[in-house]
Amino acid sequence: MDDSVYVGNAGQDAALDRGWLLGHFKDAGDPRHSGAVEIKWGVHPRGDERSRWVRGEERTALLVLVSGRFRVALPGRSVLLERQGDYVVWGRGVDHSWRAEEESVVLTVRWPSVPGYAVTADG
Repeated sequence: MDDSVYVGNAGQDAALDRGWLLGHFKDAGDPRHSGAVEIKWGVHPRGDERSRWVRGEERTALLVLVSGRFRVALPGRSVLLERQGDYVVWGRGVDHSWRAEEESVVLTVRWPSVPGYAVTADG
């Protein structure tokens, strides 16, 4: 068995770590550990929204709509993703938030993988 290979299912594995499949937060010996990139398989029920804006963003992000209808809020604009494959990219320093207008699945890729952006229950 090769420990540098991991085979999984995004839907099942995402449920174990708030949607995140790959990034600095995985154990160092896990092939999904990376300081270079983070990947999330986000499954969001209708009406789900980020509890607060991300401010002072240090990463670049790509968010791709797999299914549903998903809105990304950026300073001064709102981007609606409504067709499979619609995507938005934003860079360092761009604050953001989001809301699932319908039950949605999105794939998010962020780079680099930087600790400290999890939203806690207390906000």
